[in-house]
Amino acid sequence: MSGELAAAREALPRTLRTIEQGVAEGLHLGAQLYVSLGGSPVADFGLGEARPGVPLDRDAMLPWYSASKASTPIAVAQQWQRGRFDLDDPVVRFIPEFGVHGKERITIRHLLTLTAGFPAPPGSYDPRLTWEEQVARYCATPLREGWEVGKQAAYGPSPWYILGEIVRRLDGRPYSQYVHEAVMRPLGMSDSWLGLPPDRHAAYGHRIGLMHDTRGERPVPLPAASSAETLAACAPSGGSIGPIRELAFLYELINGRGERNGVRLLEPTATEAMILRQTVGVYDVALRTRVSRCFGLMVDSQGFGRHRSPRAVGHPGAACSVGFADPEYGLAVGFIANGNLDRQRHSRRIDAICSAIYEDLGLASPDAPGRNGDAAPDYLA
Repeated sequence: MSGELAAAREALPRTLRTIEQGVAEGLHLGAQLYVSLGGSPVADFGLGEARPGVPLDRDAMLPWYSASKASTPIAVAQQWQRGRFDLDDPVVRFIPEFGVHGKERITIRHLLTLTAGFPAPPGSYDPRLTWEEQVARYCATPLREGWEVGKQAAYGPSPWYILGEIVRRLDGRPYSQYVHEAVMRPLGMSDSWLGLPPDRHAAYGHRIGLMHDTRGERPVPLPAASSAETLAACAPSGGSIGPIRELAFLYELINGRGERNGVRLLEPTATEAMILRQTVGVYDVALRTRVSRCFGLMVDSQGFGRHRSPRAVGHPGAACSVGFADPEYGLAVGFIANGNLDRQRHSRRIDAICSAIYEDLGLASPDAPGRNGDAAPDYLA
């Protein structure tokens, strides 16, 4: 047993048993978990297999899917605190070609709260499309029929590309480079990428783990999710990869009110504005459930466990991963399993794991009733 796993067994016994039981039941081949409290790591480990015959340790790299979204609100908040835009500025002020087919009224706030209402065009997940091609396609997309901007919510990749393009036009650097240099590397995310260069993919070798479809009787490998072509694309809605502890660093930044390990990326006021609840239980027509959101992230979701506080913020990914901060307790969590499950079983898996974290840390009693809040949505990317 590794030292990290032994330490986790002592600090988080219920949590570790739950994850190991998932391996035994075939829910996943392996998993990674990082937990910190008040900025101090409590657990950082991997267990099981990254791919057949290759152990999944804490340094293995797995695709985060939609949990990747956390870097974009931070990038946008950095530009906002510099006074480069107001949240209610129309998008066309920065991207004039966006203002067609009923999208003239859409503001940056609408993008961040997913109330803008323009869907993804067909083929949006094609990694062969360049950033410029993706942005042009989203700019040309019309609003959903009958959509009331700001009144309804619809989950999808559309807002993330336009937010990234606003940052690119304000800063001048390609968006993937901006995230790399202005968000990830200052936070110590040395092995995390949004747009992994093919040569780095080759250099990482077996550190890049393999995802699996575990909905059936046997796990089915999903090599495309970890392929060099897929990961080379800059897809801010779900294209990042790295060890899961580095995803949690983004949430330690939130708990630190814009600072982590002495590095400040956001002012406290900008951080608080970023995680302030903007919508409350708004029905999402794409997810078919009610979701509360701050800027780009979910608030008070059942996907963070039943013991979360009302201030818990974060984002899940593809029925396999989640990252969140609970500022009420100074808790930051990053979890990923390399088994993509159906919605029902994943909801049970993630609730059991996240709830056990609170119980192991003495933040909640195992027999506490827990919160209801918004349902845990089924993110597909």
